[in-house]
Amino acid sequence: MRFWLRDLRLNNQMSQKDVANLASVDVTTINKIELGERRPSPETAKKIAAVLGFDWVKFFEDENELTKTGTDGEI
Repeated sequence: MRFWLRDLRLNNQMSQKDVANLASVDVTTINKIELGERRPSPETAKKIAAVLGFDWVKFFEDENELTKTGTDGEI
C-alpha cells in the first residue's frame, strides 16, 4: 500500500474522486494505485503528481519499498 500517497491526498483534504477528476483518470485507478495493486504509467503518475504537488518519479522510487514495508509503513 502506498501510505505516502493516501496521506498526501488526505493532507490536501481531497477524496480519491477529487484526485481522479482533476487528474482526468478513473477513480478505480486512484484506488488501485493507492492500494499498491497497480503501478501508474508515467503519464498517469505525472497527472496525479501535478494534482497533489510532488515529483512523479516517487511512484517508481517506492516500488521496492512496497515489498519491504509493514502495514504501518515502517521498514
